Amino acid sequence: MGKERLFSYIGRFGFGEKSGVDLNGEGKGILFPLDRVGNVELATSAFGQGISVTPIQQVMAVSAAVNGGYLYKPYIVKNISDNTNTVVKEYNKVLRRKVISSKTSAIMRYALESVVAKGGGKSAYIDGYRIGGKTGTAQKQENGHYLVNNYIMSFMAVVPANDPEAVLYLAIDNPKHTAMLSSYTTTPIARRILLDIINALKIEKQDNALEKDLEWNDKVTYTVPNVIGKNINDAKKELCNFEIVIEGTGDIVFEQSPRALQRIEDGSKVRIFVK
Repeated sequence: MGKERLFSYIGRFGFGEKSGVDLNGEGKGILFPLDRVGNVELATSAFGQGISVTPIQQVMAVSAAVNGGYLYKPYIVKNISDNTNTVVKEYNKVLRRKVISSKTSAIMRYALESVVAKGGGKSAYIDGYRIGGKTGTAQKQENGHYLVNNYIMSFMAVVPANDPEAVLYLAIDNPKHTAMLSSYTTTPIARRILLDIINALKIEKQDNALEKDLEWNDKVTYTVPNVIGKNINDAKKELCNFEIVIEGTGDIVFEQSPRALQRIEDGSKVRIFVK
């Protein structure tokens, strides 16, 4: 690509500048000045080393990569209401620029879904749902030197991969007693959060998802039964393959997470809400 084109796209995706999010103290990250980029800096920048970015920049850039190529200004507060619930200020979408073509964005969505179905993100795979994602391993530095065995492990996910409704960014600072691979550290946690996102947003199952490439250590999976409306004792019997977490007090189940008919691993947690 050459340094001019590479750093042009890095800038177009919002890295190296403040996003303008409605939070105080936002940083803009650190990029090499273009006139100081030689062959080594070009090579390391291509896989992310030597670049410092913020989580909100990551979310903003990935959103642009999968939403058709549109980079929007992020915000935390949707609107402000007075004590009569009248909206006095509302924050609407602000388009900053078109970053990539819709065709390229579609390719990116497929690539991210392939990572989860067939690559390093398999632990985030959810049967029946199209999940896209990418693992990240950032070596930390101190006083101008990279630290040994000290990393920020991360995973970025989108759901559904073909028509994203949500983006998840998960990072773990220097995890202990584990292999230094995001496929082992962040993706299983991300999967559990994604199940809650699917439930909260009522995302429907699809029958056209990429099939997961199975591995020797893949766990047995079971379909979650529907226990809403059932007595807690009956619900426990039907959920015998899972670890049950009970929320609330009472005898009747009125909600569950994950929802019925999802396939999850043997021994996974299922929350049932009772009243």
